[in-house]
Amino acid sequence: MNIFLQSLVSGLLVGGLYAIIGIGMTLIMGVLKIINLAHGQILMVSMYITWTLWYYLGVDPYLSVIVSVPVVFFLAEAISKYLLNPLIEKESILPENQVLMTVGIGMVLVELARSIFSSDYRSIQTSLTDKVWYLGKVSISVPLFIAFVVSIVLTAGMFYLLMKTDLGRSIRAAAQDKVAATLMGISSEKITIFTYGLGSALIAAAGSVFLPVYYLYPDVGPIFTVKAFVITILGGMGSTVGAIAGGLVLGIAETFGAQYISQGYRDAVGLVIFLLVLVFLPGGLKKFTKV
Repeated sequence: MNIFLQSLVSGLLVGGLYAIIGIGMTLIMGVLKIINLAHGQILMVSMYITWTLWYYLGVDPYLSVIVSVPVVFFLAEAISKYLLNPLIEKESILPENQVLMTVGIGMVLVELARSIFSSDYRSIQTSLTDKVWYLGKVSISVPLFIAFVVSIVLTAGMFYLLMKTDLGRSIRAAAQDKVAATLMGISSEKITIFTYGLGSALIAAAGSVFLPVYYLYPDVGPIFTVKAFVITILGGMGSTVGAIAGGLVLGIAETFGAQYISQGYRDAVGLVIFLLVLVFLPGGLKKFTKV
C-alpha cells in the first residue's frame, strides 16, 4: 500500500508539471490550428538558459524563471511572426507545410544547442535537489513539490487570463472562429503571434522548474514534444481542462509503469496510452469537461 501511495503522490506531482506543458500546446493548436512539433525543443531552450544562469552566475533555477520566460516568449513571438505567420496567411499553402516548418524550427534549435553546449548530459545540483519531506511513510520530493506549486499558480493565472480579461476573450474567440473574430475587430494576426509566445512562455517556466529533477541534453526536446502531444490528444484538442486532466493521467501512468513494470518503460507508457485513446476514446477527455 505504501508503494501505491508513493507512486500516486509522485505521479500527481509530475503530472501537474506535464499539465502546464500540455496547456501550452493546447493553446497553440487551438489558435494556430497546427501541431507545434517544436514544442519540446523550445522547452529545451529554457532549460539551457536556466542551466547557464546557474552554472556561470549561480542563479537559483527557480529564480531563473524571471529570465527564461521573457526570453523564450520573445523568441517564440519572432518565430511566429517571421516563420509561421507568413505560411498561415497563405491559403494556397497546405497546413502540412506549417507543421513541417515547426519540425525544421525544432531541428535548428537542437543543432544550435548541440553546437554551443555539445551533446553532454547536464544537470543542476542545489541545496534542494535531494531534499525530501515525509508524510507518514510517503516521501515527497521538495523540488517536485515546488514545481507542482508553480504549475498550480501558472494554471490559475492562465484561467484568469482566458476567462476574465479582454485579451483572453480575444484568444478564445480567435480559437473558435478567426473570421468572425476579425469581423468583431480582433486582430487575428496579433492574437496568433501572442498565443504562440504565451504557450511557449508556459513551457519555458515548466522547463526551468523541471530542470532540478531532470537531466539536460540537446535531444531532450523531442521527448517533451511527444509528451505534450499525448497530453493534448488525451485531454481533447482545444480543451485546457482536458490538458490538465491529461497531464495528471500521464504523470500517474508513467510513475506506476516505472514502479510496477520497469523504469526503462516509463516513456513507453505514454505512447501506449496514446494508442489506446485513439482507439477507444478518440475525442479524449474533452467530452467530460466544459472548457
